Amino acid sequence: MEQSQRALRPLQNHPARPAITDLFNLYLGRNSRQRSDDPSRETSNKMQKRISAPFRELPPRDEQFIIDFDQLRAQFPDQEQVQSITESILITLIIQCSSHAPQSEFLLFATKSLCGIGYLKWDSLLPSLLSSVSNTDSQASSSAVPTSSTSATPTTSNFHVANPTSPLSAINQIGSPTQSSTMDQSTITHASPAKPADIVGTGNGTGTGTPRASQPCLGSLRQLCCKIILSALDTNLKPFTHGVIFQNMIDWLVNWNQRPSGLEETIDSLRSWGLDTPLHEWMHLCLDVVWILVDEDKCRVPFYELLRSSLQYMENIPNDEAMFSIIMEIHRRRDMVAMHMQMLDQHLHCPTFATHRFLSQSYPSIAGEPIANLRYSPITYPSVLGEPLHGEDLASSIPKGSLDWERAMRCLRHALRATPSPDWWRRVLLVAPCYRPTAQQHVSTPGAVFSPDMIGEAVADRTLELLKITNTESMFWPDWLLFADIFFFLMKSGCIDFLDFVDKLASRVRGDPQVLRSNHITWLLAQILRIEIVMNYLGSDSRKIETTKKIILFHKEDKVLDSANITPQGVLLDFISSSQTLRICSFNPSVRELLNTDQLQKGRQIDEWWKQLNKERIDFANMDERTMGMFWVLSFTMAQPACEAVMNWFTSTGETDLLQGPNMHINDKITIMRETFPLSMTFLSGLSFNMCLKLAYQLEGTIFLGQAVPSIAMVETYVRLLLIAPHSLFRPHFTSLTSRSPSILSKSGVSLLLLEMLNYRLLPLYRYHGKSKALMYDVTKIISMIKGKRGEHRLLRLAENLCMNLILSLRDFFLVKKELKGPTEFTETLNRITIISLAITIKTRGIAEVEHMLYLQPLLEQIMSTSQHTWSEKTMRYFPPLIRESLKGRMDKRGQAIQAWQQVEATVINQCTQLLLPTADPSYVSTYLNHSFPQHRQYLCAGAWMLISGHPDSINSGNLGRVLRELSPEEVTSNIYTMVDVLLHQIQVQQHGHPAQDLLAKAVSNLSFFIWNHELLPLDILLLALIDRDDDPYALRIVISLLERPELQQRVKMFYSNRSPEHWMNNQLPKRVELQKALGNHLSFKDRNPPFFDDIAARILPVIPLIIYRLIENDLTDIADRVLAYYSSCLAFHPLKFTFVRDILAYFYGHLPSKLILRILKVLGYSSKIPFSESFVQLVTSQSPVTPPQDYYANLLLGLVINVIPALSTKSRSESADSSNRSSAKPQAPPQPGSINISDSQKAFYQNQDPGSYTQLVLETAAIEILSLPASPAQIVSSLVQIVVHIQPSLIQSSGQTSGVTNSPAAGAAEQMGGGTGSGINTAGFVSRSGYSSQQLSCLMIQACGLLLAQLPQEFHMQLYSEAARVIKECWWLADGSRPLKDLDSSVGYALLDPTWASQDNTSTAIGNIIALLHAFYINLPQEWLESSHTVVKHLRPVTSVAMLRIAFRILGPLLPRLAFARPLFMKTLALLFNALADVFGKNSQPSSPTEASEITDIIDFLHHAVMYEGQGGPVQSTSKPKLESLTLCSKVLDLLRPDVMHLLSHLRPDPNSSVYAANHPKIVQNPT
Repeated sequence: MEQSQRALRPLQNHPARPAITDLFNLYLGRNSRQRSDDPSRETSNKMQKRISAPFRELPPRDEQFIIDFDQLRAQFPDQEQVQSITESILITLIIQCSSHAPQSEFLLFATKSLCGIGYLKWDSLLPSLLSSVSNTDSQASSSAVPTSSTSATPTTSNFHVANPTSPLSAINQIGSPTQSSTMDQSTITHASPAKPADIVGTGNGTGTGTPRASQPCLGSLRQLCCKIILSALDTNLKPFTHGVIFQNMIDWLVNWNQRPSGLEETIDSLRSWGLDTPLHEWMHLCLDVVWILVDEDKCRVPFYELLRSSLQYMENIPNDEAMFSIIMEIHRRRDMVAMHMQMLDQHLHCPTFATHRFLSQSYPSIAGEPIANLRYSPITYPSVLGEPLHGEDLASSIPKGSLDWERAMRCLRHALRATPSPDWWRRVLLVAPCYRPTAQQHVSTPGAVFSPDMIGEAVADRTLELLKITNTESMFWPDWLLFADIFFFLMKSGCIDFLDFVDKLASRVRGDPQVLRSNHITWLLAQILRIEIVMNYLGSDSRKIETTKKIILFHKEDKVLDSANITPQGVLLDFISSSQTLRICSFNPSVRELLNTDQLQKGRQIDEWWKQLNKERIDFANMDERTMGMFWVLSFTMAQPACEAVMNWFTSTGETDLLQGPNMHINDKITIMRETFPLSMTFLSGLSFNMCLKLAYQLEGTIFLGQAVPSIAMVETYVRLLLIAPHSLFRPHFTSLTSRSPSILSKSGVSLLLLEMLNYRLLPLYRYHGKSKALMYDVTKIISMIKGKRGEHRLLRLAENLCMNLILSLRDFFLVKKELKGPTEFTETLNRITIISLAITIKTRGIAEVEHMLYLQPLLEQIMSTSQHTWSEKTMRYFPPLIRESLKGRMDKRGQAIQAWQQVEATVINQCTQLLLPTADPSYVSTYLNHSFPQHRQYLCAGAWMLISGHPDSINSGNLGRVLRELSPEEVTSNIYTMVDVLLHQIQVQQHGHPAQDLLAKAVSNLSFFIWNHELLPLDILLLALIDRDDDPYALRIVISLLERPELQQRVKMFYSNRSPEHWMNNQLPKRVELQKALGNHLSFKDRNPPFFDDIAARILPVIPLIIYRLIENDLTDIADRVLAYYSSCLAFHPLKFTFVRDILAYFYGHLPSKLILRILKVLGYSSKIPFSESFVQLVTSQSPVTPPQDYYANLLLGLVINVIPALSTKSRSESADSSNRSSAKPQAPPQPGSINISDSQKAFYQNQDPGSYTQLVLETAAIEILSLPASPAQIVSSLVQIVVHIQPSLIQSSGQTSGVTNSPAAGAAEQMGGGTGSGINTAGFVSRSGYSSQQLSCLMIQACGLLLAQLPQEFHMQLYSEAARVIKECWWLADGSRPLKDLDSSVGYALLDPTWASQDNTSTAIGNIIALLHAFYINLPQEWLESSHTVVKHLRPVTSVAMLRIAFRILGPLLPRLAFARPLFMKTLALLFNALADVFGKNSQPSSPTEASEITDIIDFLHHAVMYEGQGGPVQSTSKPKLESLTLCSKVLDLLRPDVMHLLSHLRPDPNSSVYAANHPKIVQNPT
């Protein structure tokens, strides 16, 4: 700033300044005699050169000015300085004289003349002039009222950098792009050469203290500026100047009625502001300038700039036809761009909660890559330009009853039924304003997408929905329990405004009194009475009496219990109103008067029952119905005594001392609780959540902090509590326990018990909550601390096994460390399994986010930096390309490992001989451990193997076992891997002189010595080490032989014979297995803590699936079938067996024989718990391959519509269908059918732990069916596409309706779809089964088909693209080249209607349906699988008509918000769209009917929007700039286009001399000052 002022000072004192000023004053007729009275001015004049200018009494003629100026100019050598001085003086005079008509006319003439002959430059003058005018505007505002900060508000420039603000403008601009309220003056690079006050000259002596009356008239000033600009626009201005002019014109128009705050509405004040002149004069000139700038003949500024300007958001639009015209044109073209951005049936796209991916996971950035916080929200609201937006401000401004509101409510209602994890709720909901701290009242949450009003409305709707279908106390009890769990969680989290919720419920009940048939609402509200915020409202709030009265209105006490049919639910609901009111009275005695006699009587009954029952120990294992119900009531009334009674159940059996293991001393006794029966799920389900929280807390303290080892029954009960209320009771155990006692995990046995509980009981719960990654990091810390610690084998192997299960359970991208720095903390085994898990995830589910794709390569490098393993070619061929390309260059170091062994073999054999001879000195064990080198110790097992030579009894197994137990777990792992390499090498060496079968038998016998005879090594690690050497011809044969050994099969059979896969249903007395029998000598050595669920047989659960994978990779499918048959009972206990079946079918799709597919499916069984289709079992078990009929696929989609796709409204489906059939009138809004099929109760989480929710189960089951069918992807996709293409006429025909208008080119659905229904579907009963109308069902079937196809491998995707392109190209009206262009435009307009709207007139089209299918498919795809999304447009090329071009853009346009973050994919897609445009409008293209470029202005605008969206990395704002790379690409492809089309896109170039965007791009050119 100071430097610029120094640069201006010479110009201020330049001798030409007063001369030029005098010359202008002369021609303006301004009085200059005041200057002689100014001493300072006189002194200044003496310093100037003697310059004489012509002097005339009257102003000379304008034509003489140029001659005089030319003479004056010639007297100064530095013409650039003269130009700058002249420019500065001219700008000042324009500002001062604009309200004087003759003077302004002269200044307009002088400006045009001086610029015309080159003495001034338009590109320098105009930005400076507009900047000075802007400064004058703000000075006029501030000087009028010095105490006020309010001023005219220019909008932020489209071409200058400014800080982005919230994407919300106002309620009536939902989702509109950002419009900043202030202009950053520092960004205006063309500042005036001098302040107007510095160069006001001698005419009127105006200074900084200018009175209001002498300030320039802004209306006249803007009018004069517009005239000057209009003159300039006749010349060739630079793009930068066009941009400055455009933005200033927009600013003036937007702020046309802004005036200084506090300006009194007097005649004088109005005159000083210039509002006495007709307002429309300067505005019309501004509009003329804008129209000239965006005129398509010259295209000085893209019309798109108007679409993202503030003009469309003007307040107090003047009553002017010209202004209305431009705003209407902006809205028209903006809506066309928004159409390209939005999916067909956009309002139907809603989370189904049927996949694991609800939200993106945040990761640390690498290589400077920024991360968008919560980029993909579960639900977004479309902006006026079609861009997806979300955030608290946006959600709060959604008007009730709008389409966006209904979509949000649909999502919430579906969530309340589908029960997504609490993590999802926390991310998308807000704390209600009434519960927020004062400091956070105005803090916006960017990730939230639902307002408290929305969630309150949805919860109230769900409450009434359940109430309407509940006719008896026990009916739909599981649904009430699930809902209560979520309700308690939401209320405790502060997401529901309690008073508002009670009001909503009360109003609904008053509106329909008959709905209140039971006490379920009272029971629901009783659950939350102990929550602090509720207690505050009912105990101390001023509205406590009023609220309590409303709560009492929900009491339903006129029912009499049927003594012959007593249920615990009936008892609970009979007493709950009394319990609830007594509880309210306990913290608000003033409401005691509201109690009635019946409630007091029931309260006494509860007390008397408890007093009588408390005299003896309650037998919780044999409770009758009434006792159970009364205890449930007690949990609401007296939670603490009830909790103590339960704890007494576990402790009253007493304790005993336990001596474990042959290696224990007599003093190594531990105290253990005697076993009792665990509490049943039925009993626990009825307890109040308040008591469940207390009980879980006390059980947790006893289990982990108690002195005695807890009983298995107590641990099982604790687990069941967490499973039965997953929302309300879940806690991350590492955090929860360490907060209670920081050193708790160092306590003997606590870590073991916690890891056992997590590994064998709570793994699915953590996955459901999305906490598997956090748990993996916690367990990894344990592993990193103890993997090098001697003797910690049991804890390490348990933690490692848990980590295996966690890694294999993750079906999304994950980091092995929270940061991508340094080596992993995994063991070698876990590193290898991580690669396998990533391969399975990427191949079967894709990479979800752009960031994940960026992290993949650093992650692989991080893993492989600590692992020397290389995978075989047979394994690598099934890896996804991303991983295969990264790993295929790794060198196999097995040969080096064998060489290293051979170098130390003699030393190792010598040491092993001294250590392992039968007569070896036992003291040598200590010598070996303390003095051997680590590089020798890793070959201990290999040396033992060489000494065995087929005679296991020839070595001292005792010494070997002691040494192995005293080594660190890491050293044992290394021993196993080196031993496997050595034994396989040894077999290769010996095979020339011995039969291979004998060598294998000897190897298996020797390994059995290690594993079973003396239990020296962990079986799971040995099996994994062997299958990782599958390229050796003997490795897998050894594995199979080990798996078929009777020792292992007997062990597995024994372990699972007394257990149930559904452990939560087993209410028998638990039996504890001895430690040594459960885990063997190696793991149990010197350990005192008894196991709970751990066993060697349980440890191989994660290993068996990996063995199956490896056998299939090596084409050993028959052996894989045999192994599955052997271990089917074992896999029944796998916590994630459903995921295993789904993933293995997808991973090896197309490579599995039907026999093996059947065997894999038998892992699940054909029980009613898996919702297979009725005909599926017949199709896959048929002796000869059967092509599934169309009915099969249609029924599959119908199941998804009923069970997975969110319902369209809370109205019952049957009512909706009936009303639709009764009325043939066209509805005025999108149809809205009813709720989910409620004939079947919802499944509790513990009944569906894998995959986690019922919607997930149904969708994944449908995917499993498709992957198991004896049909090719082409056949399957063709059938599904045919159903979608013909769905409307098929359903309409089945429901007895007739098609709509048949004479329209786009109507007559059957005609357009190929002359008849042709779908081959027997749709009888479809509509009635779904409960929807035929029109509604047809649109939801399309959504279901897209969702299903997105779950399938990429082979199906390529078939879908091919089939979709075929259907589009074969459309009769597109193929008819003789049709007039207008008819084609009309047809494509019909075809691209939302199927929801088209179906109401029965005018649905094949093209509309197929594009809606593609959009429903795209929205469910992970980011990686979008790489092939443009394939369908490739199939459509060459594009031969504008109609086909619009279809291509309509297909890919909605992908823009996701492609904008993936640079290579965006560039590829943008280039494809430009090439498609060149097919029709290329230099060498010959379309059937020539089309003007003006016919595709919507496509032109969309291409501008796409480039801007990618440049912003999100919704386009007024400050958004394109990326240089995108402009460079556009410049290359623009050369393919016709000149007229290229002209409209000319600003999408990196040339600052032809592009407005390039001229203002900081990376291309620095703006001149």
